[in-house]
Amino acid sequence: MGRKVTLATCSLNQWALDFEGNLERILKSVEIAKTKGAKYRLGPELEICGYGCADHYYESDTLLHSFEVLRKLLESPVTQDIIFSFFHNINEKKYLSSPGCRKVLLIRPKMTLANVGVHRELRWFSPWNQTRQVEEYFLPRMIQEVTGQETVPFGDCVLSTKDTCIGSEVCEELWSPNSPHINMSLDGVEIFTNGSASHHELRKANQRVNLVTSATTKCGGIYLYANQRGCDGDRVYYDGCAMIGINGDTVAQGAQFSLEDVEVITATLDLEDVRSYRGEESSRNNSRSGHFPRRCTTFAPAVLKDGSNAPLDKFPYEDNEVRTVLMLINLPLVMPQAGFLLPLSGGVDSSSTACIVYSMCVQICRAVDVGNSQVLADVRRVVGDEAYSPKDPKELCGRIFTTCYMSSENSSTDTRNRAQELASQIGSSHLSINIDLAVKGILGIFSAVTGMFPKFRVNGGSHRENLALQNVQARVRMVLAYLFAQLCLWARGKPGGLLVLGSAILTGYFTKYDCSSADINPIGGVSKTDLKSFLSYCVDKYQLTALRGILAAPPTAELEPLTDGQVSQTDEADMGMTYSELSVIGRLRKISKCGPFSMFCKLIHMWRDALSPAEVAEKVKRFFRMYSINRHKMTTVTPSYHAEVYSPDDNRFDLRPFLYNTRWSWQFRAIDGQVPTTEKGTSPARLHGDVD
Repeated sequence: MGRKVTLATCSLNQWALDFEGNLERILKSVEIAKTKGAKYRLGPELEICGYGCADHYYESDTLLHSFEVLRKLLESPVTQDIIFSFFHNINEKKYLSSPGCRKVLLIRPKMTLANVGVHRELRWFSPWNQTRQVEEYFLPRMIQEVTGQETVPFGDCVLSTKDTCIGSEVCEELWSPNSPHINMSLDGVEIFTNGSASHHELRKANQRVNLVTSATTKCGGIYLYANQRGCDGDRVYYDGCAMIGINGDTVAQGAQFSLEDVEVITATLDLEDVRSYRGEESSRNNSRSGHFPRRCTTFAPAVLKDGSNAPLDKFPYEDNEVRTVLMLINLPLVMPQAGFLLPLSGGVDSSSTACIVYSMCVQICRAVDVGNSQVLADVRRVVGDEAYSPKDPKELCGRIFTTCYMSSENSSTDTRNRAQELASQIGSSHLSINIDLAVKGILGIFSAVTGMFPKFRVNGGSHRENLALQNVQARVRMVLAYLFAQLCLWARGKPGGLLVLGSAILTGYFTKYDCSSADINPIGGVSKTDLKSFLSYCVDKYQLTALRGILAAPPTAELEPLTDGQVSQTDEADMGMTYSELSVIGRLRKISKCGPFSMFCKLIHMWRDALSPAEVAEKVKRFFRMYSINRHKMTTVTPSYHAEVYSPDDNRFDLRPFLYNTRWSWQFRAIDGQVPTTEKGTSPARLHGDVD
């Protein structure tokens, strides 16, 4: 028999400024935790107001309503007899204890703020930089009236109970090279907690698992990790993955992707296991740490009993399936619509978006089958039928998803058939629309005004004419997509409209204001390589055999005339590089922070078996020339789910200029000066001072 403590952590689907809903979900999580016997409950970062408030943090209303929610939490009988940890909108952590009295025990402010990639915490918050120092914080009067306290300890402090000591990290602090848990463990803290708002990126989940595992392997102790779930009103998706670990083992973990608004996981663990684990680590005896101020409470979370959680065998994460776009499920609820419309071209990009919607339908049906009443109520609200229950994913897809193939005289039979076959297999309501009349009408207006009629290049037209004729087709499709999204259900005698889905990858080939312009673009931050992997996965997972032909076909916009009925235009020929090459270049540009010259220096080694230095130089120069010419497109792109760190989306993530001198004369001259040298087998100069 040991000294056991039952701990709870959770994943909550919190929304920015949804104070009513956020309060309900917090209380539900505490209630579930207590039902499971937990004496401590941890929640995600900024769970009261929602993490994604952005510039709403500047508004006094946000702070006021957050304190009002805090008062409701303190007054609720649900939060009694449990140490309740939650996060406020001033990016501070507060512990609440209610073993017979409502008290705020301490405020532990965040000390390391996330300010890279999609994060901008330094815009709204300031880190606490007074290590192991505490001051008194005056609580608002509305809180004083409930707790009877005027002040509460505020600072780099830990919580001591009768049985153990609890210390806190907040999100980014786990990723820091000098994480607080290291010194806290050396000062006797046995339980570490981390409330996070950590968004999903492809292949990121195991990084978090490894960080938590390594923390307790190195330091010993119990680690609780909480995370937000859902999209919180922004373009990222928080994927849950709440977990509990002890001494290098994960003993409990939540789902990475789920439709449950509230998920609580608990573990019963023996504090003596922590003490014995640490006792045999001789290196701890040679390590020193300063003393952390302690806030003491008479609450006793541990009990004497048998049994504790065993380590889990594996981590069931499925990054390959891009299920993070379950955020799509929330969109019709926030922007009240009856489903989605997608221009389906029969290519990889639009087919990926279609498969994502079908995958969403699979997840909805699974949730309904296991009795998730909230998901069923949401689906009924979207379809406008209070008696509706989805029969299967294909039937549900037909109710909420409309696809349309928009053909022109330049469209091939192959792409039309591929789009039709995929629509049939996923069950979408499919339309075939010919855009030639609209295109000719617009060109007729131009001809009537100017007396000129543009021609394609193959018919003797100039490059400008050829490009304009391609773009007018693409932009007509966007106009028609929105028209049909607004009125196609009306034409069927059904209520509501549809949200338009986009399907352009940001490193790919698209026209400004074409049918890539939409209400949301689920694949905007995903590379062509990952999309192809996803489609291959869907072939096996969902038996969508139509995808095999789509994967085998060369990517094409089909905006130029056919040759003997066959496609003569391909994306890769127009771009001057393959999508695989573009993916490598995109990663070097964003992740490795390469300019033209440093990218050339890296690529001549990476591609030395396939391309000569002169050919690499030409591809690099072509990329940066086209990148700078087309960068303005990024200012108008449809909001897309953030899935990759190399995304060039400048609206939130890639804050580079959109106006450039497109000649790049200094940089290209540096590359040209190195080509003869590297062709002789000499490595290029890596420092600017070494370049002639």
